[in-house]
Amino acid sequence: MQVSVEAGEGLERRMKIDLPPEEVAVEVEKRLHKLGRSARLPGFRPGKVPMKVLRQRFGDAVHQEVFGEMVESSFSEALARESLRPAGMPRIEPEVDADERRFGFTATFEVLPQLELAPLAGRVIKSPKAEITDDDLEAVIQRLRRQRATWKPVERPGAMGDRLTISFEGTVAGESFEGGSGSGAQIELGAGRMIPGFEEGLVGALPGDQRPLDLVFPDDYRVEQLAGQPVHFDVTVEAVAESELPAVDADLARSFGVGDGDVARFREDVHKNMERELKQRLDARRKEAVMELLLETHDVELPQVLVQQEIQSMSEQMRDSLRSKDLPVPEGLFDEAARRRVSLGLIIGEIVRQQGIRVDPQRVRAAVEEMASTYDHPQAVIDYYYADRKRLSGIESLVLEGQVVDWVLGQVTVEDQPFSFAEVTESASVA
Repeated sequence: MQVSVEAGEGLERRMKIDLPPEEVAVEVEKRLHKLGRSARLPGFRPGKVPMKVLRQRFGDAVHQEVFGEMVESSFSEALARESLRPAGMPRIEPEVDADERRFGFTATFEVLPQLELAPLAGRVIKSPKAEITDDDLEAVIQRLRRQRATWKPVERPGAMGDRLTISFEGTVAGESFEGGSGSGAQIELGAGRMIPGFEEGLVGALPGDQRPLDLVFPDDYRVEQLAGQPVHFDVTVEAVAESELPAVDADLARSFGVGDGDVARFREDVHKNMERELKQRLDARRKEAVMELLLETHDVELPQVLVQQEIQSMSEQMRDSLRSKDLPVPEGLFDEAARRRVSLGLIIGEIVRQQGIRVDPQRVRAAVEEMASTYDHPQAVIDYYYADRKRLSGIESLVLEGQVVDWVLGQVTVEDQPFSFAEVTESASVA
């Protein structure tokens, strides 16, 4: 087998391989003989078909089969011989002339970049730290009470926290627009679900009041035609209601899954959920700091085939989440994110390779068990993941990334950065 490699633009390589014609011929003859032992053709007894007839009838198909298999095996062998690591599948151009006994092909592909790991000693990473206080616990329980609040009509001016039932009609430049009018709509003042100024403009309104509101759509409003546009609303307040929070009692505990209504156990469950949420958020922030450092300290030449694969994957994920297989994806939407993911994937892969990091089965088990603990039947969830290697591989990848994060943290200077529980978890629910 003769192999020659040419460097193309960037990471592209063109590998030309000439296969030994005698090896092709020997393999073809071997398969024709084997085929002859069972071939059934009109006019011949089984197993008695002459080789000349077998070559005429099956020769081309056997040649193609042998050639295809030898392309695959010789390409792998040539990669090892030339110490090349392809970034994706090659584009194969056959170069076959049976009459001239020439069998070869050209494989065009991109290779993974040569990546030298940057020294991390002396670098500093801020590691977030936070504790759960009694006030944090009470704030979360208060939030849970609001989730179970009931609404009581009142005959007084609306205030922040009240729920208003309204009718409204909006116009832009004097013209109505889709979604700009409605009746019987319920909004909670202070919830921030309407455009800026809408909820604030209804504070102090009584049932039956009419309020004109002159506002402006945000520049990043989801409807492009309305973004940044002035808008006028005529709003009629139909009703005002205030919330009544339930007591922290057995009924509230049962509504959040504590079957016997034990309030102490309810508070304990809430605290455990807060601990789980806090750990996840702290780990995520610490991981993000590590990833930013890796990107900052490494300049990676990216194989375009990997970037395009990542863009395709992200586009499909978006379509799946929106349940629209035919949704057009704006060009360039995922370019930057895809390049970031590919860069990090290559850097992490090189760290794993050079440092000989292997996924820790005990950490995988702990991760699965932690995930399963949030379900009613944890063992069923554990069995589900361990019953299928493909399912478990996703957990293994996350664990391996965590091991790389730990390795990086062992190379740098780590400085604690204090936060409150609320600052770390922001508006995320811990219930």
